Amino acid sequence: MQITTVSRRITRRTTLCLITLAALTIFSMRRLQGQSATAADPKSVPVIDGGIGPCSADFTVTDGTGTPVYAADIRVHIAYGFLSAHKLDLEVGTNAAGKARFTGLPAKTKQGLFFQAAEGGREGSAFDDPAKTCKAEFSVALEKKSQ
Repeated sequence: MQITTVSRRITRRTTLCLITLAALTIFSMRRLQGQSATAADPKSVPVIDGGIGPCSADFTVTDGTGTPVYAADIRVHIAYGFLSAHKLDLEVGTNAAGKARFTGLPAKTKQGLFFQAAEGGREGSAFDDPAKTCKAEFSVALEKKSQ
């Protein structure tokens, strides 16, 4: 008689666990479908917010012929604060028009901001001193990396 009772408890627990697992799986799948439906528009300008100041930098990345470069990565390393003790690395990719934007950049840095853009085997760079140009605009032409 006890074996039957124990068997029923195990069966109930197993059934409850399976129902819970199935419900979580269905809920997760719906969330993933909702996320894929809100894919990024290739025409909207990608923006990354550093959240450490009022300055910004707008980029247009092109190749040697002036054609916009899609999915070029633009990176910047920011050292800020007392003794430059705080560090922040930001990266954003360009849209189909070769455009990208950094916001929330600090108004003061000791050495300025050095931006590096790259895509495939090509690279380019830009420099900004936010104390002089808080709202900077750059056009970066990517060239083949020198070996």
